[in-house]
Amino acid sequence: MQAIVHRVQVQDDGTINLPALSGASGSTVEVIILVPELDQSFGDLLKASESSTGFWDNPVDDEVWNNA
Repeated sequence: MQAIVHRVQVQDDGTINLPALSGASGSTVEVIILVPELDQSFGDLLKASESSTGFWDNPVDDEVWNNA
């Protein structure tokens, strides 16, 4: 599996145009769209998940989930 990143502008009608994927004809792909301008309420969590897993290393949280 290969990750490919394309940064594209949203058109005035709300659509996006992605470039063709050479050699991927007939393949199943997953497209994830991040739109940080629309909702800043999860910005800190998004940055933490992108930067490291240290954010999730929390002994109190671990204890709660281990005993759930």
